[in-house]
Amino acid sequence: MNTTKKYASTALAAALGVTVLAGCGGSDDTSAGSGASKGSGSKTVTLVTHDSFNASEDVLKQFTKESGYTVELLKSGDAGAALNQEILTKGSPRGDVFFGVDNTLLSRALDNGLFTAYEAKGLDRVAKGTEQDDEHRVTPVDTGDICVNYDKKYFADKKLAPPQTFEDLLKPAYKNLLVTENAANSSPGLGFLLGTIASQGEDGYQDYWKKLKANGVKVVDGWEQAYNEEFSGSAGGKKAKADRPLVVSYASSPPVEVLYADPQPKEAPTGVSTGTCFRQTEYAGLLKGAKNEAGGKALLDFLISKTFQEDVPLNMFVNPVVTDAKLPEIFTEFGETVEKPATVAPEKIAANREQWVQAWHSIAVK
Repeated sequence: MNTTKKYASTALAAALGVTVLAGCGGSDDTSAGSGASKGSGSKTVTLVTHDSFNASEDVLKQFTKESGYTVELLKSGDAGAALNQEILTKGSPRGDVFFGVDNTLLSRALDNGLFTAYEAKGLDRVAKGTEQDDEHRVTPVDTGDICVNYDKKYFADKKLAPPQTFEDLLKPAYKNLLVTENAANSSPGLGFLLGTIASQGEDGYQDYWKKLKANGVKVVDGWEQAYNEEFSGSAGGKKAKADRPLVVSYASSPPVEVLYADPQPKEAPTGVSTGTCFRQTEYAGLLKGAKNEAGGKALLDFLISKTFQEDVPLNMFVNPVVTDAKLPEIFTEFGETVEKPATVAPEKIAANREQWVQAWHSIAVK
């Protein structure tokens, strides 16, 4: 789950609390739905997802208008918790489509046989490298980059250039400045760990973390604490009088800082160290045993439609996955484009995740 979305949780609370988002004015004609030729006959399609899923009501009403199906949300905690519940109920799923499994957990979902293969309409428009399953058991929906963010004012006042790479973070000039999340229970924390593994190699990441620990990195439980309590550059951190000017967050965090500031500043108060980024991709899939398979297929098509994809940035604070979707101006003006994010193959993550996290924990936490 992209925990930057939590930053706007108060402003979006009303929208997030809506269970049925697209329930008005739907047509009985299902011919517009891609899978409309078969199914249970239900006009409701249930999307099982993590707590941070959000979409504009008008956009999901458009889905209802086009397909005849109403979307019902079943939110199930963070991404890991939601996935665990689906594994426990596989074969008799709680819904029709699951959204929110990312590349750090993807192989676990596939190995457990959660999804029915379906090649969504429009896959030819998704960005190269985002598809990870040749059988089309999952469809890429969005991407986000986990990166170190920095407090611009702190570094300007100190006349110190902010770090830009993983190697920079080891320099004495940045001692006791960085806060990160626990990789054992935090999505950005795990992403940052994977970024260091991609950068330093499996043989070098432990030594890197020993050096980072010696340079004063602080590890806290999760993103909310790190960003809104420990990071001096965020609105929450300023109120808390935080003293860490470097935090592991997302490349989309600066536009969020601008969006919810009153008045909005001319420049984002935070920046992104683009050489410290790890690329997350979130996927959706048709749950095996879905009661409304036709509606599920129609929804998967819609999730990569231009209409939905252009709604993604300001509702979930991640990037659209299709190449023809336009970013909102606040993203293009205040966000960062990460040209070469670190990545680790999902099957490699699956084979090594537990031992990597255990080794990290023995160095960074104990």
